[in-house]
Amino acid sequence: MPIGISDDHTELAATVRKWAESQGSIAAVRAAETDPEALAPWATLPAEMGLSTIALPESVGGGGGTLLDQAVAVEAAGYALVPGPFLTTVVAGLMYDDADLRAGIAGGRISVGLGVDPRAVLDAATATHLSVPTDRGHVLVPADRVQVRPGESVDLTRGVGEVVLDGADTAGLPTCASAGAPLELVVLAAAEASGIARWCLDTAVEYAKVREQFGKKIGAFQAVKHLCAEMLEISESVTAAAWDAAEAAEHGGDQARFAAGVAATICFDGAVEVAKACIQVLGGIGFTFEHDSHLYLRRAIALRAFVGDTGAFAAELAACARDGVRRSGDIDFGGQDAEFREAARTEAQRIGALAEADRRAALADSGLLAPHWPTPYGLGAGAVQQLVIDQELGSAGVERPDLVIGAWAAPTILEGGTDEQRERWVRPTLTGEITWCQLFSEPGAGSDLASLRMKAERTDGGWLLTGQKVWNSIAERADWGVCLARTDAEAKPHAGITYFVVDMKSAGIDVRPLRELTGEALFNEVFFDSVFVPDDCVVGEINGGWRLAVTTLANERVAMAGSKLGDSVELAVDLLDEVGSPSAAEKVGRAIALAQVVKLLAMRSTLRSIAGQGPGAESSVAKLVGVRSRQDSAELAMELLGAEMFTASERALAANDLFLRNRCLSIAGGTTQILRNVAGERILGLPRG
Repeated sequence: MPIGISDDHTELAATVRKWAESQGSIAAVRAAETDPEALAPWATLPAEMGLSTIALPESVGGGGGTLLDQAVAVEAAGYALVPGPFLTTVVAGLMYDDADLRAGIAGGRISVGLGVDPRAVLDAATATHLSVPTDRGHVLVPADRVQVRPGESVDLTRGVGEVVLDGADTAGLPTCASAGAPLELVVLAAAEASGIARWCLDTAVEYAKVREQFGKKIGAFQAVKHLCAEMLEISESVTAAAWDAAEAAEHGGDQARFAAGVAATICFDGAVEVAKACIQVLGGIGFTFEHDSHLYLRRAIALRAFVGDTGAFAAELAACARDGVRRSGDIDFGGQDAEFREAARTEAQRIGALAEADRRAALADSGLLAPHWPTPYGLGAGAVQQLVIDQELGSAGVERPDLVIGAWAAPTILEGGTDEQRERWVRPTLTGEITWCQLFSEPGAGSDLASLRMKAERTDGGWLLTGQKVWNSIAERADWGVCLARTDAEAKPHAGITYFVVDMKSAGIDVRPLRELTGEALFNEVFFDSVFVPDDCVVGEINGGWRLAVTTLANERVAMAGSKLGDSVELAVDLLDEVGSPSAAEKVGRAIALAQVVKLLAMRSTLRSIAGQGPGAESSVAKLVGVRSRQDSAELAMELLGAEMFTASERALAANDLFLRNRCLSIAGGTTQILRNVAGERILGLPRG
């Protein structure tokens, strides 16, 4: 999904891309190989469309939009590989609070070359003005006042040169106090990186759908499918980070500094990686000069070098986090929350005034415990109402109890069960009177539930279940279990499965603790020896269990991400002062950035729900990126502790436990490899193997 979520942003991005393609942006780059003047019109073409001044005030001819509006256009321009000084001119217009400069940009009279280092100023030889760093900040000078020494760039879409200020009169010229890469440059360059990554992903996927090798479309091969899925993970991460940087920059301060640090750490490396992977998927054709993919790789690698060392940005982000800065997860509802706010606040405060022991029943009775569930057990709440309730319960100091497996079991019963079954099991789940376990996985059927073998045979008044289940948490103390068993051995694998509710105190059930690599036994094996399950414990139709196993309620649960980065990342931040090495700061900064991206992916998914849109790729990608973040950060915490890992200190024991426990994350709930297959097929549309 692109940076923009709203319909207006989607339309803006489409307009920019269509315009750039109609103007022949890439054809101009091709022509410039033999005609140096081929790119000259691109110094003013974006201004003629009003694209260079979207976020500038209307008083100087700008569009009066937000920085996010401008980022949407820059991303689309990056996708279309718009050449020339578009990015640098936009950045300069925002950097320098100078009415003449801004009016000149709006009128197409001024284009700006810009550099973070005077040795590498983009479009230095062709722009009318140059933004050059000095020891006092950046200064904007007319190009005819300085000496420009032409340079050489791997990027064929933009010129580069060294600007020599020696002897130049800079008195009275516009200045900007920013040191290093200005915030506006980081934010908008990140947006361009998102456009680059997205073009590379789209191009690779479309090629993988049609290119045939060994009698198959190459997208059907797991190696290619996984490579494309990894490109999706990176591309979505780049987009989320660029989006948040533009959002935060509007408010300035530490929030902007933090978000820009995340974007700089994630986006430029990410665009390079996706561009390289695109050429890998394309194979030999990707290595030809005729294919456009190398132009995007060139742009990506040059953009990263131009903005600066991503490791240094990561270290700065770590320092920001060490100072206590965290990105807040506030949501602008645009007034949509007004109709729910008063009622939610009144009810939350009423429950908050009760004794702790009475709150759970009150939450259940009010529908606030699971507001997305249908009435009378919930409120049938959509995304906005759910988030308002979350906010008001938090303000009232009311914490919802965790339903654990009940959060999965009860919705299935609500969806496919009878009225008697709903009455029997749903409210007691909410009030905590009963506890659930899930009995799906088997030794020979983990992610592949269609291969399960537990058989259910007809008997008087019900069914006899025989077989083995594994990886069952809470089975040793659960009152009830939701169980899939095969009721028709002759049917197709998905068609012969039925959904049962099993009384875990039934005769013939043997629960055995399964000791994991942590040394603990959080999971169990459960053996069934002709366990009787009455007919009134069958949910839905016989042989209709597969549909129920994958069903979700119409209103799914949405939530806001908190500001905390995760236990391992927070521990790594705490250790920075003790370790103190630059390499450690960079590693911690990268861990912070990845953890924040996971939160941003969830946030964007929530915003889509608020906007009434279907789910985007973010929710699927968040699981994959989240696993990598939690596993890598747990390993980093152990590395930073060094010799302390061999002690019994509280944090050493915690780090050890997190590292070992988190190994299950890439296995549980579908292995990473299976999820990448799913992402490749269901999100990217690649063919099945």
